[in-house]
Amino acid sequence: MTLRPRILLMASLLGLSACMTAPAPVEVTRFSLGPVTERGTVAIEPGPGAPAGMEFDAYAGAVARELTALGFAPVQGVGQSLYVAVVNVRSGARERAGGRSPVSIGIGGSTGGWHSGVGGGISFGLGGGRGGLVVGTELSTQLKRRSDQSVVWEGRARGEASERDSGALPGRLANALFKGFPGESGRTISVP
Repeated sequence: MTLRPRILLMASLLGLSACMTAPAPVEVTRFSLGPVTERGTVAIEPGPGAPAGMEFDAYAGAVARELTALGFAPVQGVGQSLYVAVVNVRSGARERAGGRSPVSIGIGGSTGGWHSGVGGGISFGLGGGRGGLVVGTELSTQLKRRSDQSVVWEGRARGEASERDSGALPGRLANALFKGFPGESGRTISVP
């Protein structure tokens, strides 16, 4: 393989790797009174100031799926459930740092002899400087006993994604929040 095809191959591989970035880890903090050994029915309701409509429904659905996997049985309405899961969501967006990529590859050559020369070159950036929005979200959940409203477990998960990938945040945050439930109380961990 000559030098030029090798350089072009490296450039295309670097360009692809720049486009395929892994999502940032989710930061999770949990608090509990100890193991939550009693499983039962749980009603999911919005906390004060929680968003309404489809955004809340996406997060409430993700929390319900995780609680179901842990042996709880989500029910509609507060009614006679053993537990109440109070779900809150806060989101914000910021501009992603843009601009040109700091990596470039130049291809050039020159010919000539004594006191003369001809040169040429081509240069292009890798990865592109994409702008756009980054969405940051915090999902918090309190699990309360219905009978006395005492909080037996609570946690919060913070993460971010590009605006294009923000639809995956509810599942990612809920999964990270309940991973290893109930988790070590008072400790903040990073979940990939």
